[in-house]
Amino acid sequence: MITRLLVANRGEIARRVFATCRTLGVQTVAVHSDADADAPFVAEADQAVRLPGSSPTETYLRVDLILDAVRRSGADAVHPGYGFLAENAEFAAAVTDAGLTWVGPPAKVIAAMGDKLAAKALLAEAGVPMLPSWTDTDEIADFPVLVKASAGGGGRGMRIVRAADELAEAVASARREAAAAFGDGTVFIERYVERGRHVEVQIFGDAHGRVVALGDRECSIQRRHQKIVEEAPAVVPDRVRTALHGAAVAAGRAVDYLGAGTVEFLLAPGGEFFFLEMNTRLQVEHPVTELCTGLDLVGLQLLVAEGEPLPVALPASTGHAIEVRLCAEDAAAGWRPATGTLHRFSVGAVATEFGGLAGPGLRLDSGVLAGSVVGVHYDSMLAKVIAWGRTRAEATRLLAGALARAELHGVTTNRDLLVRVLRSPAFAAVEIDTGFLDRHTEVFAPLLPADRLPITALAAALAAAAQRRATAPVLAGLPSGWRNVPAVSQTTRFVGPDGEEIEIRYRLDRTGRLADWSSTPTKEAAESAGASDVALVEATPDRVVLDVDGVRRPYRVHRAGSAVFVDGPDGAASLVELPRLPLPTAAVAAGSLLAPLPGVVTRVHVEVGQRVAAGDPLLTLEAMKLEHPVLAPIDGVVAELPVPTGGQVQTGAVLAVVDEKDPR
Repeated sequence: MITRLLVANRGEIARRVFATCRTLGVQTVAVHSDADADAPFVAEADQAVRLPGSSPTETYLRVDLILDAVRRSGADAVHPGYGFLAENAEFAAAVTDAGLTWVGPPAKVIAAMGDKLAAKALLAEAGVPMLPSWTDTDEIADFPVLVKASAGGGGRGMRIVRAADELAEAVASARREAAAAFGDGTVFIERYVERGRHVEVQIFGDAHGRVVALGDRECSIQRRHQKIVEEAPAVVPDRVRTALHGAAVAAGRAVDYLGAGTVEFLLAPGGEFFFLEMNTRLQVEHPVTELCTGLDLVGLQLLVAEGEPLPVALPASTGHAIEVRLCAEDAAAGWRPATGTLHRFSVGAVATEFGGLAGPGLRLDSGVLAGSVVGVHYDSMLAKVIAWGRTRAEATRLLAGALARAELHGVTTNRDLLVRVLRSPAFAAVEIDTGFLDRHTEVFAPLLPADRLPITALAAALAAAAQRRATAPVLAGLPSGWRNVPAVSQTTRFVGPDGEEIEIRYRLDRTGRLADWSSTPTKEAAESAGASDVALVEATPDRVVLDVDGVRRPYRVHRAGSAVFVDGPDGAASLVELPRLPLPTAAVAAGSLLAPLPGVVTRVHVEVGQRVAAGDPLLTLEAMKLEHPVLAPIDGVVAELPVPTGGQVQTGAVLAVVDEKDPR
């Protein structure tokens, strides 16, 4: 039996495995980089071993360091989680060669399925439906096609190509990203299915030759070919579900599968489906299957790793579960990753963390807590929020409401987009496929309407005034700005979510009531805000209640230094209060493009003096394991390129300068 388990991973999945180990009485060991030294998963382990460094290549991807950590900690088993070395056959072999228990399929199975080209050939012989694929670009005559990395997964190294003249650059870019993510730049090309849906089947195998299907999942809503909304079961006809399960089990039996695995398929609009890949590990989206079946999939992994058979009777799927991946990224800015400190991280009404539910409710699987620092070294996912309901509509409403009310302060997240997806009519009607976000651009709008931002900023200003009165050394009982004779309004200036300055002017009367107020944001918002009849009901440093046109509206206000976070009935806003007497700062040249976060410039596409049009690629910045194109904001001439290929930059560094004026 396993007595001490080392998890060769980090964040949310490490915490998830530890949670099951605690219920089974198994001791736990964490490994951590220097960047993760204070992370929650490290604190929750029974033991922790440092991996010197911060980048994945010098820490979590080092087989020698992980095996040394096993030896030093006295662990007798290794769980790889997902990502990093989870699908590395050499790592699996090294663990078993060391006499340890490997919680996963054998190395030969990982190797067979890790090479997607070889896997397609092997499973085609087992009768699993396949899409046509190529490795020679000269053989491709029809478009669109999809360029895919042969190793790894998670959407990295994947590109849609719709025209022949785009193919060479797409292949080169996919190779670079695949090499950076997996250490293997091999790619291949498949026919691209328009309006295809991504569905998958959870399989499990034991050492006694049994392979079973434990339900299916819908994972079609994706960004950059990475899933962000997953649900179980998939909404498909029974005949399709039966065929999917049969093909998945056939794939598992063809390779004598052991442990947890996922067989992924592309479902065409007509009901045909085709094999995509087999993931030889636990999937990020496994909680939706757990909530629908009542099973602990990590517990089953440990059971079969110890050589025990799967239970004879396995429960059927009931109800509906939906999971969203809450990520530190700006969805409206090309999915730009975000960094910073999570000053507050609160998802209300959570019934359980990392476990099952007794009835309808919310589950949270999180890698972070309030106070966690989100850096640039790892994936942008912060947490998974999962809802289970008796019906799909019930689960959707529960999840959307919880996300909308969550307090997520300090780091930009994709929360608003997730809520809009869940509340969209197309999602409710199951009109979904892998191109959902490309067609439904309306979901990228923030939840807080632009015309409500001034009132939200007013709430922030009134909370700040209440804070000043609460901490005033003398006459703290007087209303803020009190005068014997009414004088000029008080003024507070903020930088809003879009970088635009908002000025709030307000005056309180002798009783502390709001006598008048005004704002100078965008013209449209100012006009709308001015049309509202606003009265102050209550103001404390962390709560403001306003009566807006006869409707009471509460606002929760949280301050962290100059940053002010306001959560209201319409949505949330992150503001930065500007100093009344700002110090002079160095000017940045007009047309400068600044680095949104630390990273490495991997390619420079233009030269100084070259004319560019708005939207042209200038350079490529690699951060958080993904490539991010930096595009020309205007038509003009490249005036400066201060960072060469391979150069590392910090947030705010000038990457390029585009001069709108033609020097000729």
